[in-house]
Amino acid sequence: MEAYIKEALFVLFQLCFIFQLYYLIGNHSKLTGYTPRQELPSPSVPVSVIISARNEAHNLSVYLPYILQQDYPEYEVVVVNDRSSDGSEDILREIQQEFSHLKVVTVAEHDKYKTGKKFALTMGIKAAGYDHFLFTDADCKPATLNWLTRMAANFTGSTQIVLGYSPYVKTGNFLNPFIRFETLKTAINYLSSALKGNPYMGIGRNLGYTKSLFFGAKGFASHMHVMSGDDDLFVNQNGNSSNTTIEIHPDTFTYSDAKNTLSGWFMQKRRHMGVGKLYKNNHRRMLSFDAVSGFLLYVLFILFIVLKFEPLLISGVILFRLILQFAIYRKIFRKLGCGDLIWWLPFFDMIYYIYLNVFGLIGTFIKTTRWK
Repeated sequence: MEAYIKEALFVLFQLCFIFQLYYLIGNHSKLTGYTPRQELPSPSVPVSVIISARNEAHNLSVYLPYILQQDYPEYEVVVVNDRSSDGSEDILREIQQEFSHLKVVTVAEHDKYKTGKKFALTMGIKAAGYDHFLFTDADCKPATLNWLTRMAANFTGSTQIVLGYSPYVKTGNFLNPFIRFETLKTAINYLSSALKGNPYMGIGRNLGYTKSLFFGAKGFASHMHVMSGDDDLFVNQNGNSSNTTIEIHPDTFTYSDAKNTLSGWFMQKRRHMGVGKLYKNNHRRMLSFDAVSGFLLYVLFILFIVLKFEPLLISGVILFRLILQFAIYRKIFRKLGCGDLIWWLPFFDMIYYIYLNVFGLIGTFIKTTRWK
């Protein structure tokens, strides 16, 4: 390889390293120093918990009682039974006999048009009796009975959006460590960005916002044509530095089971990645620079090692970044309940950036036509 090409690639390597330092120090370190409120707040506003469920009979029977037994004086749970054919209706009817604050909304199959999760959630929101909403999924279990109390306590002042965290349950499945790592890194990105006053996404497994914000933004109208995005696109379009906060006390985590097959995980991530192209321009640039610079940093590192071009210097740069990652991430990993994953960092970080670029391309060119 010509010397000038090597020099140009070395300059590119340095730029990628600088970008990665910016994300680590400028963004992620915000989360390192953040401490959630420890004392249990007093119950505040009445809340409607909204869950959209399609063919979730088993999950509803197992997890819905945890939502209905929250230690909170005034709330309701609105479950939208979206065209289920697995006996969900019977399960909900049985649970409703025990819990009077469960409200069920049924979306029927229609021959002339197909609906999706956004339509189901809109029906649930319209049926909700309170002005503050919390969202989760039928397969999610709150860590404690204080989930509702701590999440709802953030609806103060100008706050209209509350971003929570939803990790996956640790198992022995071979995919589980990386799925948990990817979920953790995603959370670090969006939670840190929100702390910097630049919220760009949330996750529907643990998210809150107000009725006034939803109807003021005309709900999901601007992206109803996209199957996914009921959570991240809504936050991306409506979140700002003054109306968004985060809640990461361990009491508020909502746990769910990760996919245990490659095909199931692939379908899930393809669906999620497909909405990124609709983010605001500054958010797309921010995420793209992170994904591409991280990917190229590893590609160029391997190339330079193979070519024996300044191997000690190149290795030193990568090692310095890794040490910095450990210093910043170790506390965050523990804070988000995934301390065991810190030792996977050297390997999973490279896989993570490959994953971001591969699924980013897939999401750009392949359209998702169903939400379940």
